[in-house]
Amino acid sequence: MANTADIGRGMILNLDGSLYSVIEFGENKTARAAAKVWAKLKGVDNNRSIEKTWNSGDTIYPVRVEKRFYQFLYKDDTGYNFMDNQTFEQIALQESAIDAPQYLKEGQEVGILINTENDQVLAAELPDKITLKVTYCEPGLRGDTATRTLKPATLETGATVGVPLFVNDGELIRINTKTGEYVERVKE
Repeated sequence: MANTADIGRGMILNLDGSLYSVIEFGENKTARAAAKVWAKLKGVDNNRSIEKTWNSGDTIYPVRVEKRFYQFLYKDDTGYNFMDNQTFEQIALQESAIDAPQYLKEGQEVGILINTENDQVLAAELPDKITLKVTYCEPGLRGDTATRTLKPATLETGATVGVPLFVNDGELIRINTKTGEYVERVKE
């Protein structure tokens, strides 16, 4: 069994029959009372976000999760379809199970989190940073690099992101999928 000393960011816990991912955690110590461990949790099998506090040393129930890499194939009325690159097995996930579906493009590799106890698919995670092509944005002016002014740009996936003024149509840019922000321009 694990206890609160083993808690870590990204760990998936079983609380009252539901699965939660640890987003943030910490410890509160006071001179008069025993230490407490707190965590901000996001539901894996539901859309709830909760905060939980334990006494230091309490038992927690982590779920063993395996990350397998799948390739995104297409989206249809059954959901987003992915294929395992080793076994060619296909699965369909709903949009709520994918961390940033607006940045998915066909052929992209994503990590699928699978509960090893019952082989249940939990979620899909895109890489932290991905490269996408700008399909439309207003033309930039030469020398517009001094300020942090942003303009909207439409990407090849249909998503819109704020980019610096010097970015033009047809250029490749790197996007942070966790925050949805522009990171850098990529040279071909």
